[in-house]
Amino acid sequence: MPGQDVDKLINIILDESQIKTDRRLIAELIRESLQLGTDSTSTLNLKIASAAISEMREAFAMFAPFSDRKKVTIFGSARTTKDDPVYKQTEAVAAKLAASDWMVVTGAGPGIMEAGMSGAGREMSIGVSIRLPFETSANSIIAGDQKYVSMRYFFTRKLMLVKESQAFICMPGGFGTLDEMFELLTLSQTGKGNPVPIVVLDLPNDPFWQSLDAFVRQTLVPRKLVSSQDLALYRICSSVDEAVAEITNFYSVYHSMRFVGKRLVLRLNRELSDQHVSRLNIDFGDICVNSTIQKISPTKPETDDADNLDKARLAFQFARRDFGRLRQLIDAVNSLSFDPTN
Repeated sequence: MPGQDVDKLINIILDESQIKTDRRLIAELIRESLQLGTDSTSTLNLKIASAAISEMREAFAMFAPFSDRKKVTIFGSARTTKDDPVYKQTEAVAAKLAASDWMVVTGAGPGIMEAGMSGAGREMSIGVSIRLPFETSANSIIAGDQKYVSMRYFFTRKLMLVKESQAFICMPGGFGTLDEMFELLTLSQTGKGNPVPIVVLDLPNDPFWQSLDAFVRQTLVPRKLVSSQDLALYRICSSVDEAVAEITNFYSVYHSMRFVGKRLVLRLNRELSDQHVSRLNIDFGDICVNSTIQKISPTKPETDDADNLDKARLAFQFARRDFGRLRQLIDAVNSLSFDPTN
């Protein structure tokens, strides 16, 4: 059979390449690439697929040494000048996060991207740039650094700007910034991305995001185009300290999450009291399907993977339709002032 012959050849390629881990996934990549040829895919589409895989491979390799580091991505306008107060505010928030051991990821261009790297410093900066006719190289802070990669396509670049970070700050910007911010919200709203702190940062007494927030609250929510719980997916902040606190507080008790079978497992930096868990069940029973929120030990898949075995855990069967409510649950878990008697 031709298919069997191809499988044998793929296994020979894997053996000759000395690939021992994730062989099934790599074999599937090879099969799909070959299928593009048998499908008579156009030359243009082949170029897109080939370039996308090539630059994703390069970006994955660039990020790999920093997989265990905390990272925050900062989005904002490339047109912001150095004398703009927004530039200074971006420098300040990046500097404060870098001082707390957060690496700062930006699009490596001018404006807000440069401000973020200026505040964080070269050693704490990671750049993922886009090749444009009018923007052909990285800013001077990150150019030539090993923590920098240049990409051809916006969709692969956005993947890398989002995939590797555990927090996000959106500064004022134009179409590109709004696109990035709304994609972040869409990923969080639909569960395609894990819950993360998404800060939209305004200057004091100079609202930018508040106008957009008013549109969401006054137009989208009443028309039931988004739910009121979706408003929990982002936070408007108007100071550097407030923005940093929003990010660091998100991980004060909550650590991470993982689906194990039908159950959602929340990993925590400290164990909650039984009274606290009881109150969570009262307030968030609406997102539990035929289950309650319970303390558990590490599950077998987590143990097999040695996945954060030192963390406390809560588990329940999550109704995967309202991730805004899940964010509210995480906020309740993080609230050290939470009084379970109220």
